[in-house]
Amino acid sequence: MTVESVTPDAPDASGASATTAASGEAARVRTDATGPRVAPVAGGGVPGLGHGLTLVRDPLAFMSRLRDHGDVVRLKLGPKTVYAVTTPALTGALALSADYIISGPLWESMEDLLGKEGVATANGPLHRRQRRTIQPAFRLDAIPAYGPVIEEEAHALTERWVPGEPVDCTTEAFRVAVRIAARCLLRGGYTDERADRLCVALSTVFRGMYRRMVLPLGPLHKLPLPANREFNRALADLHRVVDEIVAERRASGQKPDDLLTALLEAKDDNGDPIGEQEIHDQVLAILTPGGETIGSTIMWLLQALAAHPEHGDRMRDEVLAVTGGRPVAFEDIHKLTHTNNVVVEAMRLRPAVWILTRRAVRDTELGGYRIPAGADIIYSPFAIQRDPKSYERNLEFDPDRWLPERAKHVPKYAMSPFGVGNRKCPSDHFSMAQLSLIAAALATKFRFEHVPGSDDTTRVGITLRPNRLMLRPVTR
Repeated sequence: MTVESVTPDAPDASGASATTAASGEAARVRTDATGPRVAPVAGGGVPGLGHGLTLVRDPLAFMSRLRDHGDVVRLKLGPKTVYAVTTPALTGALALSADYIISGPLWESMEDLLGKEGVATANGPLHRRQRRTIQPAFRLDAIPAYGPVIEEEAHALTERWVPGEPVDCTTEAFRVAVRIAARCLLRGGYTDERADRLCVALSTVFRGMYRRMVLPLGPLHKLPLPANREFNRALADLHRVVDEIVAERRASGQKPDDLLTALLEAKDDNGDPIGEQEIHDQVLAILTPGGETIGSTIMWLLQALAAHPEHGDRMRDEVLAVTGGRPVAFEDIHKLTHTNNVVVEAMRLRPAVWILTRRAVRDTELGGYRIPAGADIIYSPFAIQRDPKSYERNLEFDPDRWLPERAKHVPKYAMSPFGVGNRKCPSDHFSMAQLSLIAAALATKFRFEHVPGSDDTTRVGITLRPNRLMLRPVTR
């Protein structure tokens, strides 16, 4: 098994390409329908605010129930009508169709952070050019060069944590995720102080962006209220960190073979250097998933090891069988079947990115329902990946469901944590490599126990993370 093979881009027993499968599914939907229908409206709306309050109070349960009302349903977010897609096949068709672009409430709420000129939010020719610039850093043959850094940071965690002493998993997960991203992709001498600043600021900004997405109150977000002031301070600090990184590289005069050098030397379609704003936005697009999404996933991995120690024991035994007792290394990852499956199952049940949006660029239909031009579409990987129609014992933590003989029965697009199509995360293999190596190193050395004050209930923002995960590592 290679790093590529454990990347959970939904198993497909037929072996057909994602584009072909989704196009065929979409075609079948259109053929079977007698004509475009108007999607039903979900219950639970509040006059004036629609479903926004429900999405603030209990969004995960709300999104998980929507499939009971149909494959496509309408929601009201303030004055806007939003279409929610609830089935794996239709989310795949949505992601792969040229009728829909990256836009909508999620991306609009994130523009204060990611800007409009980074690879995460751009569309069309700009997005294609940016992908060409950053893709070489994430080719499969480029990933092994990052192995020594990932190994060093993973094993540094095991050395830093004192057996029996509580670990603040939020701080530690963010530190290691940001340090790996910065050292591998930006060749930065990343300090813990700067990583901590990113951790605190991203937490505040992502919570604020989620509120602005589901309760689009416009001018009210500009009032000098405490929540708005906190959001603006955190956002400003994130932008300062990025400016510091770019300024330090320029001042050094160095040009290491890394992603930051590629950005500083990139040309636009006219052959001119790309602008400072695009460089800034691209660095943010690197650090945000490197910190927020990978950090959150590491927290959920630790939570899973504490809640299911039997899988930690299996991981330890697997690593020892492969390594013979030496420290686990990057080259071992492809042999660690159960460890990789634990990572995939943790991402299935607790995806860091739990909600996504698109916008229709023309009148179209999806699942037999009419989608007007300009309409926003929303869907939840959290709900899709826990759907009982796709998974037996859907809420059970069961890494063995990703063994080949069982994984082939999972519907296509029921598990796509890195996305699909031309919007698939370019760092998917890099992310899987670091998650598997960190999980292997920690499970080999420690068991984990909750300590008083630990709270692993879910904190909902643009991403999902435990509220306050505090664990005690116990030497094996």
